[in-house]
Amino acid sequence: MKILIAGAGPAGLYLAYLLRRRLPAWKIRVAEQNPRDSTFGFGVVFSERALEFLRADDPQTCGRIAPAMENWTDLAIVHRGERVVIDGIGFSAIGRLKLLQLLCAQLEAAGLRPEFNRALAADENLNDYDLVVAADGANSVVRGTADFGTTVTPLENRFAWFGTTKIFDTLTQTFVQNEAGFFNAHHYRHSPSMSTFVFECDAATWRRAGFERMDETATLAYCGRVFADTLQGHRLLSNKSVWRNFPKVRSARWSVGNRVLIGDAQRTAHFSIGSGTRLAMEDALALAKCLGESKNDIPGALTVFEALRRPVVEKLAAAADASAGWYERFPEHMRLAPRELAWSYIQRSGRVDPARLRGIAPRFMAGA
Repeated sequence: MKILIAGAGPAGLYLAYLLRRRLPAWKIRVAEQNPRDSTFGFGVVFSERALEFLRADDPQTCGRIAPAMENWTDLAIVHRGERVVIDGIGFSAIGRLKLLQLLCAQLEAAGLRPEFNRALAADENLNDYDLVVAADGANSVVRGTADFGTTVTPLENRFAWFGTTKIFDTLTQTFVQNEAGFFNAHHYRHSPSMSTFVFECDAATWRRAGFERMDETATLAYCGRVFADTLQGHRLLSNKSVWRNFPKVRSARWSVGNRVLIGDAQRTAHFSIGSGTRLAMEDALALAKCLGESKNDIPGALTVFEALRRPVVEKLAAAADASAGWYERFPEHMRLAPRELAWSYIQRSGRVDPARLRGIAPRFMAGA
């Protein structure tokens, strides 16, 4: 079998490794349009439960990644200067570049080198491959070569993905208001020396603050002033930290002919629930398993892959949509008192009911 994997993000690199290990006779090519060690943003975060799939299904890869992760067991909400801690909500984080480097090294140790700086040529015949896997992100090129029934709906809020040398002890959501409007920062450490700092505001605040007229330096300075109390003298850092609207990607069909979508090419999950990278890597695990058991029946494998994964994906996507909807209205939620805001926040995705929360966050519930 001749396989093309477009994209060397977590989904593409991990799938290539799994196929190389499971099906060594297959000819696998990984093509990535960007240079090696080139990525946007800073850290990625996993919920503690989200890592269970790696521990159970691929302890070898988990053993490579887990030692490079930062871990904590609580999260915090800061509103009107008051910090509310919600105990028992475990997370892990890792720098996005570090994760890619680990996955790439693992793949190369298995004998397969990705092709970097290799955009798919417009005249390349994708029908020459037995399977083409679109692992090339929300703006997938491969997805545009067939009708997957995909819709892309941008959300209203604006966000930018910054970093900082300020080290935070836990995942924290900080809410701030100034003369321009309402701001939220999602911040957490992703290495011993760096933290991720996602700056978000509603569209009206973004316009009133004048961000459309600011260059990168002015943007960093403004955002730093808004969260001066949080940063405590540390600067914000940029890495392709452009303002964006989160794209809600949904695909009616996951495969068409010899092409299949995985990861963000197939659907996106809002960054507020920390499941995008998890879903991408779970897609890779499931697809590799289906292909390995297919006896070279690729159409059959793709049918089984979608049948097995779609219910799981749709459940998490619904939770992500609910969480995104909460953030789209976060200026309204800021009218609440700090503990009431924390209560609203922790229930935003519909996955944490009061009974469950009593078991995992007894200290928070005692004061609720």
